[in-house]
Amino acid sequence: MIEREKVFEVLRGYDKSKIKIGCIASHSGLDVYDGAIEEGFPTVAVCEKGREEPYTRYFKSKRDANGNVIRGVVDEALVLDKFKDAVKPENMEWLAKNNVIFIPNRSFFSYAGMDAVEDDFAIPMMGSRNLLRSEERGDVEEDYYWLLERVNLPAPEKIESPEEIDSLALVKLKHKVKRLERGFFTAASYAEYQEKSEELLKNDVITQEDLQNARIEKYIIGPVFNFDFFYSPLEKDEEPIELLGIDWRFETSLDGHVRLPAAQQMSLLEEQKTPEYTVCGHNSATLRESLLRKIFPLAEIYVKGTQEYSPPGMIGPFTLQTCVDKDMNFFIYDVSPRIGGGTNVHMSVGHPYGNTLWRSRVSTGRRVAMEIRRALETDELEKIIT
Repeated sequence: MIEREKVFEVLRGYDKSKIKIGCIASHSGLDVYDGAIEEGFPTVAVCEKGREEPYTRYFKSKRDANGNVIRGVVDEALVLDKFKDAVKPENMEWLAKNNVIFIPNRSFFSYAGMDAVEDDFAIPMMGSRNLLRSEERGDVEEDYYWLLERVNLPAPEKIESPEEIDSLALVKLKHKVKRLERGFFTAASYAEYQEKSEELLKNDVITQEDLQNARIEKYIIGPVFNFDFFYSPLEKDEEPIELLGIDWRFETSLDGHVRLPAAQQMSLLEEQKTPEYTVCGHNSATLRESLLRKIFPLAEIYVKGTQEYSPPGMIGPFTLQTCVDKDMNFFIYDVSPRIGGGTNVHMSVGHPYGNTLWRSRVSTGRRVAMEIRRALETDELEKIIT
């Protein structure tokens, strides 16, 4: 892990009056850019050639004679051959010369590689660099499940081996081709596990290696809520943990399956019968108010756990992805220790809960920019940078 002091050295070379906010142009990038523009920061989109047009054309910003943005959200685009080239010395030098504070999203470390993000990327990042690897479920010992277990946060019960499946279970592993996506499948018995895994292997959806390292857990029957939180290390007087909003996912081909009558599901071709869980969009949600009291303690325990086991702990945005059962018990099935993938649903209009708290339109992207603005004004940037 790169030493924070090395990152601070780069930060000390920045012109604090000309800070720009940037991130990989993917995932929740538009929310980051929109929030930065709302708070008066210029934006930088780090794009991959062939995927740049939404940012360089359709959401490119236009400013009036006074510098006010009257259209779009992307001021500058750094177009690279590949996203992973962001960690090349010449591109890091460009980012540093342009005083860019970088916001890590899932696409960044998935494309650039976790080792490079941790060890080589010397650009100041707003967020928890040392927590990003905890998201690599099954690839590292101290992943987020390891932390959830140590701080006694509720998660779906782990099934140690496929042979032990005796009720509906979820098998969690990566997609073979779409590596950022899921090759998840369900099974209620070992025989069903064998049948479905063989089908997915044959159709090149999963690999044998990923299957062997998959996490198997009991399936929680109930709706899914992704809670978009924010933790501020700068807050001294008010609650440092904020619930900004809630989202849920559209997943292919799962959502297509659930819209079919049972008879039509049974008539699907063999290669269509097992749905895929590839995320293709998000929607906004709210929670029954009597249940909010159960959610904040989950975030508080998680943040305290990160501070104890992975100092300096959580900084800025994070998402607890949960299922709720028939008895209104919440189970954390995934953790995003950075800006969540569903926050674009709230850009520009803000999060329902963030708006209520801040009495203004506050999305996750804007809340990130607000924290950077506050750190600049109080000379506390080093508290939110890793």
